[in-house]
Amino acid sequence: MIGVWSYTVILTYIGLASAVTGIAFSILFAAGEIASIGIPIVCLLFSGFCDMFDGRIARSKKNRTEREKQFGIQIDSLCDTVCFGVLPAIIGFCLGGYTVLRIISAICLILCGVIRLAYFNVIEMERRSDPNNHDTNYTGLPITSTAIIFPILFCFKGLLGDNFALVYQICLIVTAILFITPFTLKKPQSKVIYSFAVLGVLLVIILGILSKI
Repeated sequence: MIGVWSYTVILTYIGLASAVTGIAFSILFAAGEIASIGIPIVCLLFSGFCDMFDGRIARSKKNRTEREKQFGIQIDSLCDTVCFGVLPAIIGFCLGGYTVLRIISAICLILCGVIRLAYFNVIEMERRSDPNNHDTNYTGLPITSTAIIFPILFCFKGLLGDNFALVYQICLIVTAILFITPFTLKKPQSKVIYSFAVLGVLLVIILGILSKI
């Protein structure tokens, strides 16, 4: 079978499956078959949770070949495109509102996300080829940040009322711009990652209450 089939990529694939589930439920929400957009938001959050730990799991295999490492970089970015680009964009589109803004915001997030990930892959390959390169910073906002930004925004859905869709779509455009803006952001350490995991659990509880799922 084509590809790398080991435990190092399982969590990445689970995150992708969660994102596809979220896309499906977003479409069902738009069709009026479910009452809340909460399930897709939880799927986005869960995909983010998977992404937090998939790299650590991959690095736990000490005898990875160079091909396995390169495959991991590529498959992670491809899955990230769907999980943190396509899914939040589809959620925004399915919320309704101004048609032109819905289309523009979806295009912006996915396009800038793809550019961001392609740039990251190039930089990562350059870093790996230089043993003296120990860069501990991100350039631009990581695309995985959508797994925190939009679930937090959803927590204010009741406060925003009818303006929620508009605010969400504007946030999509602002987030997309930050993907390709050349500012430096320090990579999180273990304590920060675990803090985000705890925050994720709390958000799931809050979202479950808000969306009644």
